[in-house]
Amino acid sequence: MAHTPVPEAEAILDKEFPVLDKGFVRLVDYLGSDQRIVQAARVSYGEGTKSYREDAGLIDYLLRHDHTSPFEQVVLTFHAKMPVFVARQWVRHRTARLNEISGRYSVMKDEFYVPAGEDVAKQSEDNKQGRAETAATPDLQDTVRRRLTDGQEAAYAEYTALLDEGVARELARVNLPLSLYTEWYWQIDLHNLFRFLKLRMDEHAQREIRAYATTMFEITKRVCPAACASFENHILGSVHISAAEWSALKGLLGNQGGGDAAARAAAERAGMKGKELDRFLDKLRTGRQL
Repeated sequence: MAHTPVPEAEAILDKEFPVLDKGFVRLVDYLGSDQRIVQAARVSYGEGTKSYREDAGLIDYLLRHDHTSPFEQVVLTFHAKMPVFVARQWVRHRTARLNEISGRYSVMKDEFYVPAGEDVAKQSEDNKQGRAETAATPDLQDTVRRRLTDGQEAAYAEYTALLDEGVARELARVNLPLSLYTEWYWQIDLHNLFRFLKLRMDEHAQREIRAYATTMFEITKRVCPAACASFENHILGSVHISAAEWSALKGLLGNQGGGDAAARAAAERAGMKGKELDRFLDKLRTGRQL
């Protein structure tokens, strides 16, 4: 199956999209597009047998019903530069292939992440692993940024001093902080990229990795716009409902009165129509994904 270039994606190949103070993401290469997803799903059909609208409908159906294998036919390769602490969260997604710059072979650059003042905050009182929503006072912002910078400068000075004394690079690097910037090539299929984006674009993800995930999603839209639109609707913007929550929701809907008429009116106000509206109403009646 030949690779068909996507003009919108071709226009941004190798273009750096800045992230944080010194980082970036760029699309190095891609294989496949929305068309490849459709071709994989309709393996017995030839190219061009369906309209764009029908193709988008099929993609939406596949994603809505968790038919994920056609999405694995699309592969994207990114070149990204990020702080080490972001990379260590990122690498937890083990479904990708990556090559990272090595401090054993290369002298690491004097590049460290310093958060913007508005991104400095105290520990959240209700989230053990995150920061408060409200930024710290200007005085504390300045203090934090100065202390981080001072520590980074001291660590890098010691690093270069050890190198100058002939100490092996693999040893000289060990005291460099997590704020040091690293780089890698990261290749992943679209199905697993969507899983990464679902987790790392979530409001509970750390702000810094959210910035990378958001940028990558904007890039991916250039490659697979229909798949990304479906992802936004059915995964990124969706809410998981437990059995107990569903029972409570049905009770709430029942107490509202009006039955299907009230639900239909609410759905239409939300922009639903046609088959989407029918699926919503059937879902309310049965509790099943249709």
